[in-house]
Amino acid sequence: MSCDVLITGTGMFAGRIALDIASTAKTPVNVVIAGRNRMRLNWLKTAGNARAAMFSTPARFSTVEVDMVAEGASDHLLEQCNPRIVVQAASIQTSTVISDKGNRWTQLVAEGGLSATAVFQSLISSRMAAAISRRKNPPVLINCSFPDVVNGIIKAMGHEVLCGTGNVAILSNVFDGAYDRTDAGRLRVIAHYQCLSAWRKPPEDRAGAIPPLVYSGDRRLDNVFETFKHCQLTPEPAIEISGASGVTLILALAAGTSWHGHAPGPDGLPGGYPVRLEDHQLVLDLPISLSREQAVEWNARFEQANGLIIEDQSVRYRGKLKSLLEEEKFQYADGFDAKDIERVCTDMVSLRDRLMKEAV
Repeated sequence: MSCDVLITGTGMFAGRIALDIASTAKTPVNVVIAGRNRMRLNWLKTAGNARAAMFSTPARFSTVEVDMVAEGASDHLLEQCNPRIVVQAASIQTSTVISDKGNRWTQLVAEGGLSATAVFQSLISSRMAAAISRRKNPPVLINCSFPDVVNGIIKAMGHEVLCGTGNVAILSNVFDGAYDRTDAGRLRVIAHYQCLSAWRKPPEDRAGAIPPLVYSGDRRLDNVFETFKHCQLTPEPAIEISGASGVTLILALAAGTSWHGHAPGPDGLPGGYPVRLEDHQLVLDLPISLSREQAVEWNARFEQANGLIIEDQSVRYRGKLKSLLEEEKFQYADGFDAKDIERVCTDMVSLRDRLMKEAV
């Protein structure tokens, strides 16, 4: 078997990607969806092929039942499917941790930030990246699991990753859909995932937050909160936009065409950027007035203040998150080598399981 696109995971994020491919593909694309939930797999295949028929698109869907956490699962899956593009959307941490409440684990994530989940988000993605590195003709990897941070971990482990989906692309598409244009400039947005939290709040509660950098063409917009004050995200993960945001890039990669848009974690960089796809290469597409170094530094400061940073091949916690992990006696609160992610994950699971049993 060979396919154009392999989607790993059967959750809402993976489902949105698959079903939007079904309704928007303009050139033939063969998609395999892989996961362990047989009922969900069967439905996504059925719904995907039904939507392709409904919208008269040349997309076809099939499935492979596999437990992505099982030893050797990524290697076996790549050998079986021989994909050109891997869209990794499986994780041992559900995205609902953003909105869930009621126990000390969700409280730690709320207070310390989503980088508390980075190890969980890295597990399957790093295994897939390693399996891809072992391939003679490696496919392109798009990592959907917390890419602003996890893609840097993947690179620190010595593997390649093209980019992620969502996050900056949520804001860029929301802004683009709401912007009352007075010029012909295309919107370019530089945003870290931490920027999203402000737009989950009503406009009157956004004071004090750091706004993303937004440019119309090469002109920077002065008051982002005022310009886009009527834009409002859901408290839950914005799957309707975030999952969909990677579809145009995936289809451009499959068709071998050019593309421009936004993506988090391109080539392992922190945060999100405007990018363009040319000759199968994804490069930053920054406004003239902003250098690559400035854009990367702007994004990196969020995790430096509170979160998780990469220093060479090492992972380091920072700010409130580091303090919270120290309080819980987490043995890797000072950091760890990226190559030790498996061992760290085992200890982090123990911490999560303990805290989830404690109500607040």
